[in-house]
Amino acid sequence: MENHSIKFGSTEIMFSIKYRKRKSLEITVYPDGLIAVISPIDATIEQIKEKVYRKAAWIIKQLDNFQQFQPKTTPRKYVSGETHYYLGRQYRLKVIESPKQEVVFRGGYIEVYTIDKSNKITIKRALEKWYIIKAKEKFGPIFKKCLEKLPLEEERKEKLHFKILSMFKRWGSCTVAGNILLNPNLIKTSKACIEYVILHELCHLVIPYHNTAFYELQTRLMPDWRELKKRLDLSV
Repeated sequence: MENHSIKFGSTEIMFSIKYRKRKSLEITVYPDGLIAVISPIDATIEQIKEKVYRKAAWIIKQLDNFQQFQPKTTPRKYVSGETHYYLGRQYRLKVIESPKQEVVFRGGYIEVYTIDKSNKITIKRALEKWYIIKAKEKFGPIFKKCLEKLPLEEERKEKLHFKILSMFKRWGSCTVAGNILLNPNLIKTSKACIEYVILHELCHLVIPYHNTAFYELQTRLMPDWRELKKRLDLSV
């Protein structure tokens, strides 16, 4: 694999090249910002760079699309009275000293029981663990609902599952192997926004790229996705 770059205006586009026995050049932009080029064996570096340059506007658009689909986080202090999100609503945090470490959702509060109220790291980890537990519990039915809408063969649908994975820059991801990865922090948003993210990633199993056909499919399956995306951008 070779690494190269081109300049498009003030933007530097870095990409890797793999050579294969093929007639045409293929460019793939991944959610993490990596750009991969699969090139015919006999293509020169100059020819490859020229073709990448011609597709530069499209590449930048794809990178912008992925950037917009990243979660925004608000710094937290993990003290009583602070607000935290769960399923799209804000709840007060109540930190309670206790010999037993647990998190309980009760009476409009997220209660964190901990030995040391001053240990913010312990409180943060306990809350993150609770969010993961809730994500596994709540995402399943929504995933099933989205899967039913997807225009894929039933046999293929039966093999599809999701995994919870903490991601710094993504709400969700669809891997090359077809695995759906979901950020546990997505549990902080509304059920409608969770459905949007899951459906968005599932649509990539039908159409891999963010092109016109992809957005037409997404609109057909979820007509209000643009509004949901706006709400997701403003959440947590």
